[in-house]
Amino acid sequence: MSAHQPRPAASFAARSKRWTASSARSEPKSSQNAQRNYERYLALARAEAQIGNAVGAENYYQYAEHYFRSMSSDSEGT
Repeated sequence: MSAHQPRPAASFAARSKRWTASSARSEPKSSQNAQRNYERYLALARAEAQIGNAVGAENYYQYAEHYFRSMSSDSEGT
C-alpha cells in the first residue's frame, strides 16, 4: 500500500490561474462553442435514435438541451 502524498500548494495556485484566464474569454466564442456542441449532440442523438437506442438518444438529447439553454442565456445577456 502506498501512502497518499498531498499536492503542493503551488499546483493549486497554477490551476486557479489557468481557470481565471480561460474564464476571461470573449462571449461570442463561447456562444459559437455552445452552438457547435448543440449541433454535435443533436446529431449524435439522432444517430442513436435511428439505430433504435432510445436510452442513448435521450442521453445525447439532454446534452443538446444543456447547450441550447446555454445559447439562450448568452443571447439574453447581450
